Amino acid sequence: MDVQAKKQGKAVVMGGSMAGMLAARVLADEFEEVLIVDRDEFPAGPENRAGTPQAYHPHRLLPRGKMILSELFPGWMEELLTYGAFSREGKTIRSISPYGTLEVTDRQDAVCTRALLEWAFRRRIQVIPNIRLLAGWEVTGLQMTTDQSEVTGVLLRERGGERQSAAIEADLVVDASGRSSKLARWLQAAGYEVPEPERLATSLGYSTRLYRMPGHVADRWSVILVEGIPAQGRGTGVFGPIEGNKVEVVLYCAGGQRYPSTDAELYEQELAELYDPILAEVLQDCEPLGPPRGYRVPECFRQRFEQMERWPSGLLAVGDALCNFDPIYGQGITVAAIEAEILGRYLRGRGPGRSGGWEREVFEQMQVAIEPAWWLTTVSDLCWPGVTYTGAYSPEGIAFAQTYLDLYRKLAVGGRRMELFQKYMMVNGLLISPQEILSVEMIEAVLAADPTGEGKRWLAGLGLEEWARLQQFLKRNLPVFAGKGAIGRE
Repeated sequence: MDVQAKKQGKAVVMGGSMAGMLAARVLADEFEEVLIVDRDEFPAGPENRAGTPQAYHPHRLLPRGKMILSELFPGWMEELLTYGAFSREGKTIRSISPYGTLEVTDRQDAVCTRALLEWAFRRRIQVIPNIRLLAGWEVTGLQMTTDQSEVTGVLLRERGGERQSAAIEADLVVDASGRSSKLARWLQAAGYEVPEPERLATSLGYSTRLYRMPGHVADRWSVILVEGIPAQGRGTGVFGPIEGNKVEVVLYCAGGQRYPSTDAELYEQELAELYDPILAEVLQDCEPLGPPRGYRVPECFRQRFEQMERWPSGLLAVGDALCNFDPIYGQGITVAAIEAEILGRYLRGRGPGRSGGWEREVFEQMQVAIEPAWWLTTVSDLCWPGVTYTGAYSPEGIAFAQTYLDLYRKLAVGGRRMELFQKYMMVNGLLISPQEILSVEMIEAVLAADPTGEGKRWLAGLGLEEWARLQQFLKRNLPVFAGKGAIGRE
């Protein structure tokens, strides 16, 4: 059967950043026409645009995201390298933390600015015949049936020129407009009861400075990470080369008690005051390219649309419009890729002739995939004094996870237990479920391997030294994660 013959209907994607392009890519396999609407004019080359104010700062893809991109856009990494992206292959990753220092040799990888990344994928999107980009138009609302039960399109306004207005009909509207999404407000105005989102008041800030690096630095380093010590208010520092013989250096803190400086002299001083001064030492051979630039995020939030009693058919949300994360962990694009994979898989299974209510099923599957990334972010960020969380997670579960993961990393890094370290990195790379390191069996194995006995004493102090009690505690206080295997996979 001709694949093209199966395609029918029209989908509109609100937002042309990575989440929007990923959604459009899978929608193009099922819909006759896919329209991406963005308020910005897209630059002709790899340049930053107003709609991505975070673009000046580092971006990265987790391993799970790279896998999905390779499925949706074969050869994307090699293509980025031809555009000048930095090749990490064979270069050194150094990770420094209070648990110890690890060095490994990086595998094949291509890293670059957000501007180059988006431009490269936009070029891929533009050659797909049934995808069209509409730039310079802003979505001002949803077009709905008179009983508000179905979304039938979007209302638009031109941002420049004559500021025309228009309405575009669609069989499916996908909100990929990011943190600035107005979807919850529009739904409330249409009479829907929207749950309060989970909120992580991070009050995070980071400052990024670009440097030009000489050949011997570029030939050696893939990335250098100096982890912060939240309890001491000491920030994190990351050194990451990009295209054009440049390197992005970022300083990060959360909790709002202090923010990394954007003053050039103070910035260099803060680099030297990190837990390890290696960044300041390496940068002695590099040339600063302008002053540092700051970026702040007051909070991260997770919408719980799947909990709504009513949801209009013909509407979905993805990316930061559904759940946004602390950018330091690099989860955003990868989670958007997982969501696109879920959407594509669902559409292939159901076909374009879908019955009503399928959107809720997609949201439920997306939330299962979001859970690990959101929980890991919450556990980590709540280590910073001043960060608060409002949502369903158990405070006892958060505290347990923080202490256990601290013990786990002491053993994995300090004890050079590489099998444990690899599993930890796979969890954080969204390749496997957190359940892989949080099962009763794994907890008992980790604590039994701890030569100090610290972990066993801690567990006894909680009254959880018995297997059955620990199992009950975990069931009561930790989220239900997907089983083994890749996050978002069935």
